Amino acid sequence: MKQDIGHGEHKSDSKNHGATGKYGAHGKNGRNTRHERAANPSRHSSRTSGNHDKDIRIVYEDQWLIVIEKPSGLLTISAGREGEDTAYSILTDYVREAKPMGRRGGNQRMRWDTWSDGRRRMERPRIFIVHRIDRNTSGLLVFAKNLQTKDALQENWNETVTARRYVAVVEGCPRNSEGTVTSWLMEDPRTLKMYSSPRDNGGQKAVTHYRVLEELNETGYSLVEFELETGRKNQIRVHCADMGCPVAGDGKYGAASNPIGRLALHARTLEFIHPWTGKLMSFTTPIPRTFKSRKIKSGQ
Repeated sequence: MKQDIGHGEHKSDSKNHGATGKYGAHGKNGRNTRHERAANPSRHSSRTSGNHDKDIRIVYEDQWLIVIEKPSGLLTISAGREGEDTAYSILTDYVREAKPMGRRGGNQRMRWDTWSDGRRRMERPRIFIVHRIDRNTSGLLVFAKNLQTKDALQENWNETVTARRYVAVVEGCPRNSEGTVTSWLMEDPRTLKMYSSPRDNGGQKAVTHYRVLEELNETGYSLVEFELETGRKNQIRVHCADMGCPVAGDGKYGAASNPIGRLALHARTLEFIHPWTGKLMSFTTPIPRTFKSRKIKSGQ
């Protein structure tokens, strides 16, 4: 499926490294700036306690990009609230502390970057947003380590991303065990809520493929997998509501229950072509254990 910008098992040919300590096996004393990380991913926490349920997990890292598993409750990037912990801020701290590529001005970590005018300048390591998932959605995200990688991923996103799949616990069960939902989505600027129309109303076309994985109990929940053909804001959440099966915990789009105390939506699989090596990068995370917890199965 082709994707729009709007996510483990690692199947590329890169060498795996176990991560230990605060920053893993290639931590603050590491010297190889071209290493890759995948197996036994390390976890990195915010500077202050937040309301997210666990730390971010680095699933894969090389000299160009980082793939993480974001917990529910953590923003991808700040929405304007100063000092708020986000995946972006945590990873920025990580690359600046864990990548000694030169020094200037005390203990600040620096590196050489080539600017568009061809000159090389010392720059502190940075992180660049490539795509986002909702604050209360957990799952896979890719971040770039330089502007060139960010641009390469975003400019060719439809061709670069070969699969993006989510899993959700929904109220009820879709009428068909698998199918496709197509609609046009528009955002209300006052409520920031997305509205869906079965006909072209000038909004953005959104296409979601789904299949039911399991009916978790007779009284009310199903585990459903979704594959995005487009990546619009709140797309899966809106399309679940369109089917009469809102995502559990999603009061914004009509859910009547919140059995696990969070939005039951997880970005499980992300596959893309690496912009510089040409390798197929494939990542799949486990379905969250809470999605099959006793609270879900008992219908409470």
